[in-house]
Amino acid sequence: MTALLPPTGVSLAGEATRTWNDVDVDPITLRVIGGALNSMAKEMAQVLYRMAYSSLIRESEDLGAGIFDVNGRELCESDSTPMHCGSIPAYIRGINRRLAGTYQPGDVVLHNHPYHGAAHSPDYGIVIPIFWQGEHIGFAGCTGHVSDIGGNFPGLCMDVVDVWAEGKLMDSMKIYEAGVRNDMLIQHILDNVRTPEQNRGDLEALIACARLGERRFTELLEKYGLDTVMSAAERWMDYSEDMLRRRIREIPDGSYEAPIGYLDDDGKNRGIPLKVAVRVQIDGDDVLVDLTGSNDQVPTAFNVPFEGSVLPTAVSAIRTILLDEFLTEEFVPQNDGCFRPVKAYAPEGSIFNPHFPAACFARFSQINRVFDSINLALAPVLPDQAIAGSSAALCAIAYSGLAPDGESYWVYIEINEGSYGGRHGKDGMDCVDSLMANTRNNPIEELELNHAMRAVRYELREEPPAPGRWRGGIGSVRTWLMEVDTYLGSEADNRSDPPAGALGGHDGTAGAFIRNPGTDREEVLFSKVTQEVCKAGDVLEIRLPSGGGFGDPYARDPQAVLDDVADEYLTADDARRDYGVVLDTDSWTVDEAATRELRAARSAA
Repeated sequence: MTALLPPTGVSLAGEATRTWNDVDVDPITLRVIGGALNSMAKEMAQVLYRMAYSSLIRESEDLGAGIFDVNGRELCESDSTPMHCGSIPAYIRGINRRLAGTYQPGDVVLHNHPYHGAAHSPDYGIVIPIFWQGEHIGFAGCTGHVSDIGGNFPGLCMDVVDVWAEGKLMDSMKIYEAGVRNDMLIQHILDNVRTPEQNRGDLEALIACARLGERRFTELLEKYGLDTVMSAAERWMDYSEDMLRRRIREIPDGSYEAPIGYLDDDGKNRGIPLKVAVRVQIDGDDVLVDLTGSNDQVPTAFNVPFEGSVLPTAVSAIRTILLDEFLTEEFVPQNDGCFRPVKAYAPEGSIFNPHFPAACFARFSQINRVFDSINLALAPVLPDQAIAGSSAALCAIAYSGLAPDGESYWVYIEINEGSYGGRHGKDGMDCVDSLMANTRNNPIEELELNHAMRAVRYELREEPPAPGRWRGGIGSVRTWLMEVDTYLGSEADNRSDPPAGALGGHDGTAGAFIRNPGTDREEVLFSKVTQEVCKAGDVLEIRLPSGGGFGDPYARDPQAVLDDVADEYLTADDARRDYGVVLDTDSWTVDEAATRELRAARSAA
């Protein structure tokens, strides 16, 4: 630990502006209103992902939804991607800076400006002001990642000069004003993207989602009244804050640093890794996530919007580690109360707080590394809660080409699955998106049905998982055969420094992109590419990182090692070398005497 004074940090927690009277709420009514808030956010998300056209929203559930007060304080959020939910308060603050005082019933606001609260520009945000008895009392809001926003390249872009080159920016635009739809403005937006039909469907789904939230919250007000509902919401926010602060106080005060991490490159300057430095400062019941020492901003889109992406990551990491639902008996809702104890700081001009107008389209691999590093920093003092290094990237790949009509593009964005590191009492989860992403896999049938690509392979990687008392998870490997010439864009990170083991566990395994593997045309691609062309007949293999192990492998239950060998995760030689477990594979039993002898010899050495 290093004793450092923390710099001034920034929090996403909002300020209260009361236009209602605080009243006592009995416990039963409090529970009922809390349940209603929780349910309406989930229902909003269901509407969005069921109605959306783009694969990322519809299949991967890359979305967020919730109800917020007039200053953007979060009253409730959906069970979906933490990044999308956690960024909506910043969207609202960005919109309020321009529109506060102008809202009318029937307004619908579209926003995606990454320097005014948006998580990044492809995440369209829809916000609808909620009125009660003629007074503006809150917002219903949602976000989702659309297929294309009209930038330099289809779907995903890396090597672009600035934020305008990423695509069309919508800064607090009323696409409905007092109930009147601005058809010309909406048409202008759709005329400037490559996937107008998909974006039109996504936009309507986002509007329907927010309108449902507006309606459900109004129904709650009709039943209980503004004073009771808002007083109950205040109690829930205070309760969530109190529960998180209790857990923070259990951590000894101090400064905890993660090992320095490195991202592969910036998508243009090859062979130059980018530094990720994370320090967690605990001071009583307050937390500061300090990114001082991280890389300077880069001349590509591989920068991170601070308010819309860095702050939600800090909050989500601390809340997830300390209030894990599996380990917490009490229900603790996610709301503004969880934002209050957590602040984040990143120097201006760094990749985590770039100067305008630097591009910041591709930011997820960086923030997942921040989440991962927060885990690793706290692992020594929270061995029962923290996890070993995870894949901690987001392997988003955009496949695209000119549509048969010659007037638009087909664009398909898939999420490939990495894995979690091991944790106390549990092996790492295999083949699953990790940390801030929480997105689902894209089924191969979806792409094969609609586009000229065919899946050759989709399974767990064949390499053994990272050894540990609780082993690391295994990443996925997916192989595509291109049936037509296809553009490829990627913002992934192969983890050139593999996921770290924790408390004696071994490191995980890096990922890789390989074109035409096992042939005389084999070519290793960079993890971040902009408009790479895969010719018809080319094969693309995508290997995702496998997570690190947790704890001393020689402390692993020998029966668990035997099970892993039986499941073909390991060989008998792996078991002997990495775990000190001697197996009889004829009888499928553990040679307990030989195992004790081998482990004792290792301990003596």
